[in-house]
Amino acid sequence: MSFNRIQKIPSPKETQERMPLSAELKGRKAERDREIIEIFERKSDRFLVVIGPCSADQEDAVCEYVGKLAKLQEQVAERLLLVPRVYTNKPRTTGAGYKGMGHQPDPQKAPNIAEGIYAIRQMHIRCIRESHLTAADEMLYPGNFPYLEDILSYVAVGARSVENQQHRLTISGLNVPAGMKNPTSGDLSVMFNAIEAAQMPHIFIYNGWEVSTDGNPFTHAVLRGSVDISGRSIPNYHYEDLIHVVSCYDERSLSNPSIIVDTNHNNSGKQFAAQPRIGLEIMRSRNDSPILRDIIRGLMVESYLVEGSQVVEDGVYGKSITDPCLGWESTEEFVMELADLAG
Repeated sequence: MSFNRIQKIPSPKETQERMPLSAELKGRKAERDREIIEIFERKSDRFLVVIGPCSADQEDAVCEYVGKLAKLQEQVAERLLLVPRVYTNKPRTTGAGYKGMGHQPDPQKAPNIAEGIYAIRQMHIRCIRESHLTAADEMLYPGNFPYLEDILSYVAVGARSVENQQHRLTISGLNVPAGMKNPTSGDLSVMFNAIEAAQMPHIFIYNGWEVSTDGNPFTHAVLRGSVDISGRSIPNYHYEDLIHVVSCYDERSLSNPSIIVDTNHNNSGKQFAAQPRIGLEIMRSRNDSPILRDIIRGLMVESYLVEGSQVVEDGVYGKSITDPCLGWESTEEFVMELADLAG
């Protein structure tokens, strides 16, 4: 065997008992869950914006960012619902590089997953306590979800995980909205198969238990663009792309048909500064079509305190150490423009 035991990982129960969510914050989460679900149920006309750093790499900077987002939320409350991205595990295409706070709570030190689990829970709780905004996180590892299951109000399954059976079945047991991204190949059938699977009830093995789930009716499509065989980015946010996704929904009997559009990744060709242009085009497409206005329920945006990205050694506070992001000034301007178009 080539596995070397490093340390025992605390269980989800131990972690939650050590770092509990207060009754006040539990109530706030329940309220936020309801607000987000109402968008997918069409009980609310507000537009969802899942927004924040590519990866959450430093507690103080992330909490400062979310605090700014909370003040911005007050200004756009009638038209937009802002959900901070607090992504604590980072997928790596080749396996190399920073894998997020869950692996490495201090990017300049060696990985320590046991400490990372406590660090990400502490950061999420602090964000809620200081901002009253509950967050989104990516389900990179289904087994990690119980460490944050009482905290998250939105979950995303990434392009490289969407075809995985365990991800699909785990999402079927969540009671918060979950977005399934299209795979990097752009094959929409993979994404729709994932949505259909997650909306069904299942019995399977999960964290040492045989469990049953009821299905998650709020599982939905997230469009993030794709890559062709030459490695070129192919966007899927244009009007015709969106209408095609509507037709894909029409071919299946799915609950709460909804689209969230990721303005970065291959939709932007990884050109982070293009996100406002892309987001505003999507809003105009939505406003030009009653069908799109109904089905497009929100956007995903990558932004942080300082624009761009850096290597870990640069140490710039509030600047991404993974994919480049919009800076705060551009973010604020963009969100206000979205609010104007969402009316």
